[in-house]
Amino acid sequence: MMKICGQNIRKMRRDRDLTQEYMAFEMGISQKAYSDIENSKVKINLEILTKISDILKIKPSEICSISHKCGTNDYEDKYNELVEYMKQNNIVLPPNLK
Repeated sequence: MMKICGQNIRKMRRDRDLTQEYMAFEMGISQKAYSDIENSKVKINLEILTKISDILKIKPSEICSISHKCGTNDYEDKYNELVEYMKQNNIVLPPNLK
């Protein structure tokens, strides 16, 4: 299941003509560490998912929504809960989250 998410990240990165080196630099990690994400050698947590989605200018849920094989919708549920919480508490949403 994690493998599908890593493959989706790789596909989206390549679709945007971005290198692993660029992604790693933007995330503040080594190229090797980023490669491990795409190759599903590390678990993708919400922090990693958010950083990658910000760089790719997509919603975090889009990374796994490409494939229903990508585990549960935990990330999407947490993302939606966070956005709803921010709205209810009058916290300004960044433009890419609206």
